[in-house]
Amino acid sequence: MTRSRAKDLNVCGVTAAIAVIDGKWKTALLWLLESGPCRPGELRRQLPGLSEKVLTQALREMADDGLVHREVYDELPLRTEYSLTPFGRELSETLGPLSDWGHRRLDRLTGSASAS
Repeated sequence: MTRSRAKDLNVCGVTAAIAVIDGKWKTALLWLLESGPCRPGELRRQLPGLSEKVLTQALREMADDGLVHREVYDELPLRTEYSLTPFGRELSETLGPLSDWGHRRLDRLTGSASAS
């Protein structure tokens, strides 16, 4: 799915929502930010395999979509933190039932694999 779908007014609501969280890292970033503000380095340490470039791009897109807030503290050295906006928190809470469904699906898969 392309980023342009995130702003397309002629799609169903589910497609519009998925366009905002599309990608390998955005749901994981939402999940980590649920527990409070984080600095980019903290996020990278908690998500092995996430490059600085991809993290920056994902956070920028999430900020553009109104999901995260970027706070730069005027101190030396400069400190930047990201946190969920109320809109981002609402999305995160909305994804809870989908997460539950995903865990049930994984349980079914492991159940059927062990029954074979």
